[in-house]
Amino acid sequence: MNPKELKVVFAGNYRVDVEYKGFTVKTDQPVREGGDGTAPSPFDVFLVSLAACAGYYALAFCKERKIPTEGLGVIMTTERGEVSKMVDKISIAVTPPAGFPEKYRDALVKSVDHCTVKAHILRPPRFEVVLRP
Repeated sequence: MNPKELKVVFAGNYRVDVEYKGFTVKTDQPVREGGDGTAPSPFDVFLVSLAACAGYYALAFCKERKIPTEGLGVIMTTERGEVSKMVDKISIAVTPPAGFPEKYRDALVKSVDHCTVKAHILRPPRFEVVLRP
């Protein structure tokens, strides 16, 4: 398989899995929407990727500076518009580990703010959908 190719596999009912780089990411729909609720929905995976990316940048920041990471925390929350039901706001709260150096506080926030998933939202790619014969 091409390393830039993500292969969709229909796994029964509303389960849709994606094979990529030797991994299989499983998704499903909630029971209330006809799925079996066996895995996160594709949109949930999107949100998870944002939170994981923020967490990675916080962790890498500390590890690169040899700062102990015990107690490091990242919590992401979302707010949806009442009418649109779309996510209007994403907040990422970083809790530095105990004894975190004061001089790095702003730099830690800036590091998390450079998450590559977020960067792709702010500068989205072009999308193209085609039918293959």
